[in-house]
Amino acid sequence: MQLSGHSKRLILLAEDDIDDQELLENAIEEIDPTWQLVCIPNGRKFVKYLDSMGEGDVPALMILDYNIPELTGVEVVKELNDQGRFIDIPKIIWSTSTSPVFKARSIELGVKDYITKPNDLASFLTTARYMLSFVKE
Repeated sequence: MQLSGHSKRLILLAEDDIDDQELLENAIEEIDPTWQLVCIPNGRKFVKYLDSMGEGDVPALMILDYNIPELTGVEVVKELNDQGRFIDIPKIIWSTSTSPVFKARSIELGVKDYITKPNDLASFLTTARYMLSFVKE
């Protein structure tokens, strides 16, 4: 899906950890350099960024950290579920937590999956490939 005004396909990442941002960005770049990953450090700014996008300029995928500042990943998903134009965009929650409660809460909101953040480079590549599998081409 080519977005108007973008030279690359767009993924939005809500993540406040710089290391996780860079590792995921590097993994996606290695898999397919036609993707552009835009990192936003908190939930409120993530929602504002989406609201500022034109009607035709929506991301192909949203990845949200469960525990980001101001609005958590699940709170962002709740807000987006109320906005029709974002309903069909695949959303993934990821976290360092393996909590079954966090996972169940996320899945109930309609996210494609709840993923535990990887802790080595090879696993980041596997995780990024899996995340990209949810994008409709």
